Amino acid sequence: MERVEDAGVYKLTDELAIIQTLDFFTPIVDDPFIFGQIAAANSLSDVYAMGGKPLTAMNIVCFPIQNMDISILREILLGGLEKMREADVVLVGGHSVDDQELKYGLSVTGTIHPQKVLRKEGSKPGDRLILTKPLGTGIISTAVKGGFASKEAANRIAKSMSTLNRKASEVMQEIGANACTDITGFGLLGHAAEMIEGTDVGMVIYANSVPVFTETKELAAMGMIPGGLYRNRDFRKSIVEFKPDVEEFQADILFDPQTSGGLLISVSKEKAQHMLNKLHQAGVEESAIIGEVVDNPKGKIIVKATQ
Repeated sequence: MERVEDAGVYKLTDELAIIQTLDFFTPIVDDPFIFGQIAAANSLSDVYAMGGKPLTAMNIVCFPIQNMDISILREILLGGLEKMREADVVLVGGHSVDDQELKYGLSVTGTIHPQKVLRKEGSKPGDRLILTKPLGTGIISTAVKGGFASKEAANRIAKSMSTLNRKASEVMQEIGANACTDITGFGLLGHAAEMIEGTDVGMVIYANSVPVFTETKELAAMGMIPGGLYRNRDFRKSIVEFKPDVEEFQADILFDPQTSGGLLISVSKEKAQHMLNKLHQAGVEESAIIGEVVDNPKGKIIVKATQ
């Protein structure tokens, strides 16, 4: 089965491959500097998800020059540059167009050893699933627009979305994993489905073990649901089975579209706790084991409240 991966990989030699990816989107926060940080972190994430090291980046800019002050663009670019410096990535250029809708992101090139590339496929029965960031950015962002989420909740998700997946990726490569992807617009279950669809394995997710941002559960129960969540659920409903002990708001959170979310790592049972400990020591403090890979049912995800 041909698969779409998080980034493109091209083998140059027996010892070296390049990873290429790009991503850009419209603002999801009001502060242009923070938006630049989030967009850059999100663009770099696909390289980290494959276990690689990003090296260079180019800015992708769509900006309404006639209707918006150029100082806003300056702040966005400065935010992006700060994240690139944090990632030890060199900005080598970019391209901008006059557009009525503001957008920003990066085209990123990284490197990896060809034998160390981590793909979405590769999970083995018995593997444990580790998620490195909490869920809820879509739900909280929707609530912020409606005036229902606190400033503290908005600040927490902004900090998470602007946090690089670098440390998580480095720990993952140090310990060794079988598969990985990053959690973005398709939500946790949508991206998990990509890892097992058409394979000989399935997954069991324990909803109560999944880390979520404070206020997410209450806001989901209130109906603060982004439109993308419904699309994610409709698209993957044939592959996901919820057990009766899973509450409706929990199911919604698992389909919540994320921006610059964490990594979902499939790692052997023997290495799982060691990897989790290393992640916590590296500062990826909200990482958690949220489920396991099973040999039956194949190509399906079962969601239970607890193990």
